[in-house]
Amino acid sequence: MCSDTDSNKESPYKEILSPISSLKGVGKVITRKFWKRGVYTVYDLLFVLPRSYQDRREFIPIHEIKSGDTALIKGKIMEIRRVRLRYRTVLEMLIGNEHEIISARWIGASLYLYRFKKEDNIILFGRFRASPKKMLETYHPEIIEDGDEYEIGRLLPVYPEIEGISQRRIRRIMMDAINRFIQNLEDPLPTKIREARRLSELGAAIKEVHFPSESRLEDLRIRRSPAQRRLIFDEFFMLQLTLAIKRSKTSRKKGIAFGVQGVQELYRFLPFKLTGSQANVIHEIITDMSRPFPMNRLLQGDVGCGKTVVALMAAWLAVWNGYQVAFMAPTQLLAEQHYLSTLELTRKMNLKVALLTSGMSSFADGVRDGVKKGDIDILIGTHALIQESVKFHRLGLAIIDEQHRFGVAQRAILKQKGISPDVLTMTATPIPRTLGLTLYGDLDISVIEELPPGRKPIQTKLFHERDRGKVYKILREEIEKGRQVYMVYPLIEESEKMDLKDATQMAEKIRGIFPDLHIALIHGKVPLDQREGIMEEFKEGAIDILVSTTVIEVGINIINATLMVIENAERFGLSQIHQLRGRVGRSAYPSKCLLLASYRKTGEARKRLRIIEKTTDGFKIAEEDLAIRGPGEFLGERQSGFYQFRVANIMRDAEILSEARKEAFGLVEYDPELAYRTYNLLRQMFRGSQRGMDEFVDVA
Repeated sequence: MCSDTDSNKESPYKEILSPISSLKGVGKVITRKFWKRGVYTVYDLLFVLPRSYQDRREFIPIHEIKSGDTALIKGKIMEIRRVRLRYRTVLEMLIGNEHEIISARWIGASLYLYRFKKEDNIILFGRFRASPKKMLETYHPEIIEDGDEYEIGRLLPVYPEIEGISQRRIRRIMMDAINRFIQNLEDPLPTKIREARRLSELGAAIKEVHFPSESRLEDLRIRRSPAQRRLIFDEFFMLQLTLAIKRSKTSRKKGIAFGVQGVQELYRFLPFKLTGSQANVIHEIITDMSRPFPMNRLLQGDVGCGKTVVALMAAWLAVWNGYQVAFMAPTQLLAEQHYLSTLELTRKMNLKVALLTSGMSSFADGVRDGVKKGDIDILIGTHALIQESVKFHRLGLAIIDEQHRFGVAQRAILKQKGISPDVLTMTATPIPRTLGLTLYGDLDISVIEELPPGRKPIQTKLFHERDRGKVYKILREEIEKGRQVYMVYPLIEESEKMDLKDATQMAEKIRGIFPDLHIALIHGKVPLDQREGIMEEFKEGAIDILVSTTVIEVGINIINATLMVIENAERFGLSQIHQLRGRVGRSAYPSKCLLLASYRKTGEARKRLRIIEKTTDGFKIAEEDLAIRGPGEFLGERQSGFYQFRVANIMRDAEILSEARKEAFGLVEYDPELAYRTYNLLRQMFRGSQRGMDEFVDVA
């Protein structure tokens, strides 16, 4: 990033990068336990942040404690005894005075508890509840002994559990780390930014987060204290700095300046009129493609809004200029659907379009040869496009559909098939703004906000197993109107591990229930030629009910299909149900989506189903889904590489994210290489932070 010789200097963070074993009380056994949690250095330890706090600032009189309270108390042991409870014996201490008494109990009590005796003074911290004896009781309270004075009189941190290390020991080790290493810790954040945003210094913020002295407990619990705000800002700032530098590098690369003269001619090939939103987005893309540096744009829109047509307009422009186009989709079925749609739309344009997937062994060599010679204009396919054997004659545009389902490395390989090609990525999953700033912050974003005219909202209704007859009645009524039906299942075949409906068995059952109807089964294991035949029959109206797995989630456009039945709906995420639901409602015919759910649902599943019933707004659904599941799960694949924040939360901290983004992008605009001497430490911290981000953001 910079040729400055400071990269070879000794890191000013050398001391804080000392091994965890350098701390007091951390021997070989404790060191290995920390290693298991990914804590290797003092720096790693300092960012094991408290998950909550205990209020131990004051002793609470027993008569002021209410059932459910957590409190610090002191008193005299009035009685100590063993009590038989059902099948176990517990140690009980009655603590207080002649006026007020509480019961403290320990099941399987440690031997050291037996050294306490009647009349001893004792300090306890625990959660209290009402007992049948009309006194407060607490189970397994913590005993504060002589020498543990630092455990009282303050707000005390509670850390994520580390197997084999008690909270008390973690706190002692953390206090040693802070006392020894924080005082001389340099702050990498430029003073100008820190002062403008009224942020604490880094060392002071770290100390305050672990052992608060000025923060309000209410603020700490909701991650709103000034110290926490500083650490949240830092996490967002480093990520946004990475995105800003990547964007800056891309904007300075030499790319292809596509000619746009006569581009209006392309519109006459369309069999329908574009929406205003589609036209605006096409204008943004064409403007990008005309510039002499690589386009890097995300095309976002709800299901059925017409993203594929917009992408094809960009593809036509590239071919018009003598370049080839690669169109990569995450699944074979989706690639096939894009191929068929493209063939239909380009039939009059004399464009050569080919399909390449891993299941095409007999035709693959011919396709690869045509691509290499330049005989094929648009190559559509799956991961097969990034195989080493695929060589383009003159790649000018790479289109990546559902890009979050590809890894950074896979996307990079496709881009390397050409010399700085333009890149258009697409997603049918509406991305909430906060996630967009985090995940796609280096991209220009276009959003198609309109659905084609004449589309009617899809009516969604939740049913349970007892309602199966009602669902089948609605299904029959829809088919009698001349319409068609999707029935979607979470599994292809029966599973011994999961009590779920599967597509294969249910297809047979449905044939028995509706013997007069034409029913077909489609899933990922059906051979390509058979799938094509089934989809063609369904499109022509020869199939009444298409039984399927989620292979039909995106890219399929059957105008006459007006009913979607989703079995075991509780097993699907909000965004996935919304995607599936988008297969119907693609015409002026009224459409329905029936969710057939099991009675055995988690609270989260019930919440998801209620949300999907109430709204068809994809962006609102995406916001709710993100709030429920978090970014990694929202994206649909844990292996998507989503960057894991230590303290920041993109939903809760959206305002801080926007501030950090503004400062990071402003800094890079002022100094793209972070070359000024005042940024030496920031530059080194940035390089270190990339190790955790390189799977999330393509920083190359």
